[in-house]
Amino acid sequence: MHFRFALMIGTAIAAGLALHAVEGAALIQPQERIMTFAVLSDIHVQNWDKRALQTFGQALDDLHHTVPQAEALIINGDLGNGNPEDYRTLRQMLDKHPHPRRIFYTIGNHEFYRMWHDRLGRWSPDTFPNGETEAAASQRFLSFIGEPKVYYEREVRGFRFLFLGTERYRQSDPSVQEDAFLSAAQLQWLEAKLKEAASVRKPIFVFLHQPLPDTVSGSGREGSGRGVVQHRKLKALLSSYPQVLLFSGHSHRELAQPRTVVRDHFVMANSSSVRDPSHEAGPYAPEAGKSEGLIVEVYPDRVCIRGRDFGHRSWVPEAVYTVQ
Repeated sequence: MHFRFALMIGTAIAAGLALHAVEGAALIQPQERIMTFAVLSDIHVQNWDKRALQTFGQALDDLHHTVPQAEALIINGDLGNGNPEDYRTLRQMLDKHPHPRRIFYTIGNHEFYRMWHDRLGRWSPDTFPNGETEAAASQRFLSFIGEPKVYYEREVRGFRFLFLGTERYRQSDPSVQEDAFLSAAQLQWLEAKLKEAASVRKPIFVFLHQPLPDTVSGSGREGSGRGVVQHRKLKALLSSYPQVLLFSGHSHRELAQPRTVVRDHFVMANSSSVRDPSHEAGPYAPEAGKSEGLIVEVYPDRVCIRGRDFGHRSWVPEAVYTVQ
């Protein structure tokens, strides 16, 4: 028997959230829906990678067919490898396929990967950073999304959407590795925005490519770094706001895993990968034909998070969660 998690918010916020299992019940009638948005991650679009182009195009087409009413699409990091050609190819894909009118992006570690390639585009770690700089990589991303900073705020249907992103890569600080580095200024900005949003008793949607360590599927510290350099500060800050839902990618872990959505003071959700969802245990092993992401539906008294397999045009039955 399938179960969904119910995580109490709204009037229960003052008393704290309680995570418990609820036997699968019918969704609220569609006419009561306030908003729908999709969260995709790790699309890894590159002009030479035909499979990446196929899977991303397929995901956009399936989204349009499945939730044509979606108000927004979030691409949560690892758009490509940070090359100008990657951004041009992504723009062409978006022009070619139907999608929600509003698209928002976060920066991932792969947005800095031009550093690992020589001028001919060949993988060349021995010559890292191959004439590339962090500032140039960040600026190409910012030029593409039309924002002055990698962290910014948007409002959709009266709900706050807060987008976070790394401000450093290993070029300036080798210890950063593939983790997200959030400056003091970014964390102060986030704290101020959370305080503003908390005055209205609504969910707050936060997006960051890398997950907090030891939380959602694939975020264990062994072999995956800290996820976020300032993870203790970030978690302490978000823990003060139980109405927060934090969406991450990076791990590529498939949505059927048991820790796709977890609660620890606030809700965290793994959005898998469009390009290569992978099993939890053992070596990195993507499953042929699978391409995944999340559909989020907001109702007056709950938020429903559902996993979608775009490759097989089907829902992921293990990934249905309700924040109530």
